[in-house]
Amino acid sequence: MTPTMPRAPAPPVNLPVTLDRAAGGLTRQLAQQLRTAVRQGVLAPGQRMPSTRALAGALDVGRGVVFEAFDTLLAEGYLIGRDRSGTFVAPDLPPESGGTRPEPAASARWLQRAVPAAQVEPPTPPGLLAFRVGQTDTRFLNGGAWRQVWRAAALDPLPDDYADPAGDTGLRTEVAAYLRRARGLVCHADDVIITSGALQGVDLIAQATLTPGDRVAFEEPGYRLARQIFEERGAVVLPVPVDGDGLNVSALPSGRGAPLLAYTTPSHQFPLGVRLSVPRRLALLDWAEQCDALILEDDYDSEFRYGAAPLPALASLDRSGRVVYLGTFSKVLSPAVRVGYVVAPEALRGRLLALKARADAHTSWPVQRALAHLIAAGHLESHIRRMRREYAARRAALGAALAPLDPRAQLLGLEAGLHAYLDLDPALDAAAIAAACERRGVRVSAVAPLYHAQPDRSGLLLGFGGLTGPQVQRGAALLASVIGAP
Repeated sequence: MTPTMPRAPAPPVNLPVTLDRAAGGLTRQLAQQLRTAVRQGVLAPGQRMPSTRALAGALDVGRGVVFEAFDTLLAEGYLIGRDRSGTFVAPDLPPESGGTRPEPAASARWLQRAVPAAQVEPPTPPGLLAFRVGQTDTRFLNGGAWRQVWRAAALDPLPDDYADPAGDTGLRTEVAAYLRRARGLVCHADDVIITSGALQGVDLIAQATLTPGDRVAFEEPGYRLARQIFEERGAVVLPVPVDGDGLNVSALPSGRGAPLLAYTTPSHQFPLGVRLSVPRRLALLDWAEQCDALILEDDYDSEFRYGAAPLPALASLDRSGRVVYLGTFSKVLSPAVRVGYVVAPEALRGRLLALKARADAHTSWPVQRALAHLIAAGHLESHIRRMRREYAARRAALGAALAPLDPRAQLLGLEAGLHAYLDLDPALDAAAIAAACERRGVRVSAVAPLYHAQPDRSGLLLGFGGLTGPQVQRGAALLASVIGAP
C-alpha cells in the first residue's frame, strides 16, 4: 500500500479584513484590503491563501465576492495560482513598508523619561573564546532525568485558574528542604516565594521596602543590575567598600543616616569573589538590629565551593528577622530557567506576594512543577555534585595557568563560584589587556565598570563556567602571555 504524504496545514482564514456592508462594493473592499495586506507584509510572500469557500464563510459573503476579488489580484500580480495547489501570495513582491510597524516621533511626550540602557553583554562571535561571567555548562545535565521530570510535570493536572503567587507548594516545599540541607537555613514552604529569576526578587524587595530618597548600602564594587534596580526605584545608593573579608561593616553609616537596606553577596562576593568573614557577618547582623535596617543576602552561587569549609548562610544566623534570603537556579542549572526564590520574614511576605501577583500573577507553573520533580528525585543535588567536580577542575586549570604572573597579577575568589577575579598591579592597564586579548580571540572583562564612587582597582573578571577545561587552559595561557609581554 502506497503511504500517503501528510497534507500541508490549511491556511488561516482570520485575515485582516473588515467589510462595511453599508458602504457597498464588497468585492472592491475585499480586493483593496488584501492588496494592502500584501504590500505591508501582513500576508507574506509565498503564503498560501485560504480557499474561496473558506474565506467566504469566514466573512459571511457570497463565494462570488471572493472569486472576483481574487481574480482582480491575480490580474494585478499580487496573487498567483498553482494547478491543484491553490492560490498564493506572489513570492517576489517587496513589502511597501518593509513589513515594520510605524514608529512614533522621538519627541513624543511619553518618551521623554530617561531610562538606563539595558546592560546586555554582547553575543560571543563564532570562534571567540569568552570568559563570560554567569554562564553555566548544561552539557553534563542528565538528559534522561531532565526529560523524565518534564514528563512528570506534563502528567500533573493543569490548573484551570491562576496559581498561587507564592509559587507551587511542591516546589516551595522542596526548596525549603534543600536550603535546610545545603545552607543550614531553617525555613518552611510558607517562608518561600518563587520568583521569575533572582532580579525579580530584588525588585520586589525594593518595591516593598523603599520610598524615593531612602538609602541603600551597596557593595563597592557590586552587581550592576541589582544596583540599577534600586536606583530606578528612587533609592540613594551608598557604596560600601569591600576588602579581603568582604563588606566593610565598619564603614556602614549608623544613627539617623543609617541606610534602610543593605545588599550583600556574602558567600562569594560579586565581583571580587571574597567571602564575608564570620565576625563581619555577626557585626552586620548587629548593625541591622541597632539601626532597624534590613539585609538582602544574594546567595547566587554558593552551591559551588572548592577546598574551603562552607560558611553558614547569613540568614541562618539571623535571630531578629532582619535578613531576606535570595537564591536562584541560574547557576546550578541555567539562566534560561528563569526561576529564583526569596525567603522572607512573615511581616514582609504579604507585601511581596501582593507585588508578585501584580507583576506577573505567578512564575510559570509547568517550569515550577518540573523543578519540584527534579529536586524531589535527587537529580538536582546529583547534578550539583557532578558540576562541582567539573568546575573545580576548570578552576584549578585557571589557577595553574595564571600562577606564574604573581605578584603582577593575583587570582582571587577561587574558593567558590563560577568566576574568579584577577587582581592586576596598578601599573597594568586592564582595559588595554582586555582589548589585546580580544584581538587574539579571547574575551575577558575589566572590573572597573562595576565601581561607581570608590576608586576602582585594576582587574579582570574571568568566568569559567561556560568553558571546557581545554578552553580554560588555552584562554588563560593567551591571557598570561598578554600580561607577561613587556
